[in-house]
Amino acid sequence: MLRSLHAAIFATTLLACSIAWAVGKDADEPEAKGVKDWIKKQEPLRVVPETYLKSTPENTRLVVNLATQRIVMLVGGEMCIDSPISSGKRGAATQAGTFTVLERIKKHESSTYGSFVDKIGRTVRSGVSMKLDAAPAGTRYIATTMPFFCRFTETGFGIHGGVLPGYPAAHGSIRVPDDVARYIYEKVRVGTPIEIRAE
Repeated sequence: MLRSLHAAIFATTLLACSIAWAVGKDADEPEAKGVKDWIKKQEPLRVVPETYLKSTPENTRLVVNLATQRIVMLVGGEMCIDSPISSGKRGAATQAGTFTVLERIKKHESSTYGSFVDKIGRTVRSGVSMKLDAAPAGTRYIATTMPFFCRFTETGFGIHGGVLPGYPAAHGSIRVPDDVARYIYEKVRVGTPIEIRAE
């Protein structure tokens, strides 16, 4: 009887996954439409250590390409870091333009986004907005951490460490791998130029 119960659970799970895949296959969102295509387009991180070591606040700038989901750190015009990113998603897109680093915070926490966790610390719901979502009974809010945060707008958007799912998923900011965030944070200063290109 136990084997037949396990077989039924397995079959139900397999069916649910198949349906979810089939439904998501034709959806408009990149999350459902072509995550594998996005991830394949994102070339791996490239670092040129010799150039990185020459970096100073005066000769360093950042260039972000929203179309290719890449950030490049330039030192005197030479590339020292070329990394994948996750920029702002639809409805919270990262704005193109010319900016500068306005503030650096090593251990920043979001004032808006986070998760609801239960009494023993298990995540009940993630990706919540303090402005939109009410905490379920018995939960508390934990802010999303944004390590090595380099703010570039007055409204709080910045470059920081975070999850890169392979498509734009942030809330206006630019996520980079945590190690890349640290490398950038160590070399930029308030006033470092940031160019964000739409294409």
